[in-house]
Amino acid sequence: MTIKETLSGVHTRRNILKGAAAIGGGALSTPFLSRLAFAEPVELTMLAWYGHAEPDMVSEFEAENNVKFKPKYYTGGDNMLGLIAQSPSGTFDLILSDAEYVQQLNAAGYIEKLDPADYPFDDFFPEFQKFPGHWVDNDLYSVITRFGFLGVAYNTEAITEKEASTYNVYWTEKLKGKVGHFDWHLPNLGQVSLLNGNATPYDIDETAWDAVQEKTMTLRPQIGGFFDYGGTFSSLQNGQMLAMAGIGDWITGTLERNGAKVRSVIPEEGGLQFTESFSIGKGTQKGDLAKKWIQYITSAKGQVKSANMVAYPCLIPNQKGWELLAKETPEEAKRQGMLLTESNNAMELIRSGRIKYRQLPVQQSLEDWNDFWSEYKGS
Repeated sequence: MTIKETLSGVHTRRNILKGAAAIGGGALSTPFLSRLAFAEPVELTMLAWYGHAEPDMVSEFEAENNVKFKPKYYTGGDNMLGLIAQSPSGTFDLILSDAEYVQQLNAAGYIEKLDPADYPFDDFFPEFQKFPGHWVDNDLYSVITRFGFLGVAYNTEAITEKEASTYNVYWTEKLKGKVGHFDWHLPNLGQVSLLNGNATPYDIDETAWDAVQEKTMTLRPQIGGFFDYGGTFSSLQNGQMLAMAGIGDWITGTLERNGAKVRSVIPEEGGLQFTESFSIGKGTQKGDLAKKWIQYITSAKGQVKSANMVAYPCLIPNQKGWELLAKETPEEAKRQGMLLTESNNAMELIRSGRIKYRQLPVQQSLEDWNDFWSEYKGS
């Protein structure tokens, strides 16, 4: 499979002009339609993971609002923070971040305070109406748009679901040199922490942290590579790696939808939840349009687009979005576990305690985890 970088169906300026012409020559002479037809699109800058500003996500919004998105894509929260720190205030109108980084964005003054009344929180599942880290007391700084689970990603022709139902599968002899890492310390070390029996995998004392490092080091002989977004896709697709640590359905789901023999499972030790949310960049001159985008992507219609995103699928927090998804793409709703009629749906995994939120280290510094990860990679 080749990941599609571009899609058909983009509403171009020419399309808009054709549509306006169909109304009739006289109509084009009115001031309103003349301005709409001939005005250059307003550019909205978006800092995000790959895929969020691609045509399948934004073309409808662009056409309806005479907007053109200009994305800057990153991989990993540390990279995101670095890009913002190197850019003048107002560079990014919209910032998509993992939830655990929102507090850092806020503390650094990189994002604007939001009005909760502007967003459809009443349509969200209760667990997501006041998501941890997005609020400071009653002040809102980011709006959750999608989330996903991280577990064991595996090649279904080489590994059974039963074998993959524990993180211990990474250490099996048949996988020597065939286990890959998505190259980011938080998900990988969080999984080892779960395997070590830490109920709060990111809030561990120094003894537990030492044990996580020791256990991780024993995995090093099994590792065949450390991969970025694209490398993770290709190495799983072509069988170079038979298992991948640190990811979940956000990658295997895309491959599976296109026929690859891969899947993800939440193991008996539990899984992690990553959470993506949009904030409005500090200093933007286009705050109203940025707000309008967040309203669009968190509406039921926008949530269906998000769940089906070509770059990588995700779960969505809007319950009305689940209902619409079940009508429009029922197979994908079932594959991702977003059917309210099924007892083992994604929300039940959260409510049963099998899923822990991914977060920043609590008792160690982020640098401690990052430094160990660098040491581990170089060993």
